[in-house]
Amino acid sequence: MKLSLNWLLIFLPLALWAEHFRPDAHVFIFAAACMAIIPLAAILGRATECIAARAGDALGGFLNATFGNAAELIIAIVALRAGQVDVVKASLTGSIIGNVLLVLGASFLAGGLRYHVQEFNPVGAGSQAAALIIATIALLVPAAFQTLVGGLAGETVKYDLSVTIAIVLLLLYGLNLLFSLHTHRSLFTREGAGDSEKEEEGAPTWTVRTSLLYLVGASALIAWMSELLVGSVEQAAQSLGMSKLFVGIIIVAIVGNAAEHSTAILMALKNRMELSLGIALGSSIQIAIFVAPLLVLLSYAIASEPMDLIFTPGEILTVVLATFIVSHVLGDGQSTWFKGAQLLAVYSIIALAFYFLPV
Repeated sequence: MKLSLNWLLIFLPLALWAEHFRPDAHVFIFAAACMAIIPLAAILGRATECIAARAGDALGGFLNATFGNAAELIIAIVALRAGQVDVVKASLTGSIIGNVLLVLGASFLAGGLRYHVQEFNPVGAGSQAAALIIATIALLVPAAFQTLVGGLAGETVKYDLSVTIAIVLLLLYGLNLLFSLHTHRSLFTREGAGDSEKEEEGAPTWTVRTSLLYLVGASALIAWMSELLVGSVEQAAQSLGMSKLFVGIIIVAIVGNAAEHSTAILMALKNRMELSLGIALGSSIQIAIFVAPLLVLLSYAIASEPMDLIFTPGEILTVVLATFIVSHVLGDGQSTWFKGAQLLAVYSIIALAFYFLPV
């Protein structure tokens, strides 16, 4: 049984109260909005799971994959509309490295403390790692282009390149869904795991209508809290002595993924490593080859200026390092608590580096 995060909903009225009666309390508004988004994201995820369970395997898998990062997407859209493109890019980078280092590391550590060695399908994990490497290349190319060409090509070429790469990534995302959910689905499940998982989880507790109501309601409240979060992020970062890059990469990314974090760890504790890996790596892949390119295209309709795929050297370096270490760790198809500790150590080093950046 999952640990309920609903008690954190108390921060929703607190955030609204502070916004109206203490508008200068930016740190409190930012913190309360962050805490309120966590249980709302969990409700959003549960509603999606209930709809997916009743929709059949193929459509259910598509719904889980597509709406798996709905909270992060809503936060990013709100930030884009507010002109906080730097925060959007930082949160995308933070989600990628947070899932492959923090979530996967915590899952390996928690599962490894209960089981001596845990096993998973190395072929399926390898294909996910390959998709992550391709996404990393897609982040490297625009930055390399900007470094080599600079202002010689003009702003139009930079945005055209980003849009073209975004379309390629969205096509790759579609092919990734086809591969993992249909043509080679067996690579991502253990033989005989389906029946035991159904028995353990039981039938979905919400009807489709109830799930849709929760889906719409949670999405609306997340958008509302995101408005407060984005509106206070700059002043809160200054008050706390943190850079906006650190807030986006570490804090906002953790908030958007908190519900998935707990689920991945719980699955590892139940020795269901394929599912735990699917949550951690799958979420990073969704961010890199679905959410990021989708935001590039959406920015032309909702933002005052378009978003490109040119990230800072520090952001790109962290994604490259995270992808490298995870690809190495997954190679043997086994996990232990020490592997988890190693991934968490790398994440801690990266977080400390961004924390000490000048404000």
